[in-house]
Amino acid sequence: MNIRTPLRTVWAALRALLVLTVVTGVLYPLAVTGVAQAAFGDRADGSPVQADGRDVGSALIGQTWNDANGDPDPRWFQPRPSNSGYDPTATGSSQLGASDPTLLASVEETRAAVAAFNGVPESAVPPDAVTGSASAIDPHISPAYAEIQVARVASANGLSPDRVERLVADHTEGRDLGFLGDERVNVLELNVALRAVVTAGGE
Repeated sequence: MNIRTPLRTVWAALRALLVLTVVTGVLYPLAVTGVAQAAFGDRADGSPVQADGRDVGSALIGQTWNDANGDPDPRWFQPRPSNSGYDPTATGSSQLGASDPTLLASVEETRAAVAAFNGVPESAVPPDAVTGSASAIDPHISPAYAEIQVARVASANGLSPDRVERLVADHTEGRDLGFLGDERVNVLELNVALRAVVTAGGE
C-alpha cells in the first residue's frame, strides 16, 4: 500500500480547512462588519441612544421607568407591559391566548391601574397600554398611549401640557414606507428629550 496517497489526501484536507477558516471565519466577517459600519454605523452598533455624552440604552430595546421603590415614575412616559421586564435575554410573550382567563384578568387590572395613574377614564386606555408585545422588548408605544400620559408627565415635571405635547409630536414616527405598520413613539428617545427640556428649565 502506498502511504503517500492517504497523506496527500489528509494534507489537501488540512489546506482546504485552513483556507476556508481564513475566508469564512476571518475575511468574510471583517468584510461584512466593515460594510455594516460604513453604511449603517449606528444600527450596526445596536442603535445606541445617548444622553450627557454616554449611552443610556438602545432605540431597539424598551426599558422600565420606575422610581426607587420599583413603581412607575410619574415624571416619565411609561412603556407598554413586558412579560420579561424588558430583559433582552428573555424575550417572548406570555403565550396566553386571547380568551385565557388569566390574561383577561391581567388586562382588566392593568387597564384600571393605567387609568388611575394617568387620571383618565378606563375607556381612554389604548390596547398597547395593557398588552405586551410578542418580543416583550418593544421600545415603542402608540401616540394614543403617549397622549393620555401628557398631563401627568407635564404636572410631575412642572411643564405646560402644550410643551409636552410638542415633544410627543416631535418624536412620533410615521408608518414605514408610508403605509406599513402604525405610527409609534419611541419611549426612550422621548424621555431623553423630556429630560433635556426639564434640565433646560422648560425651554
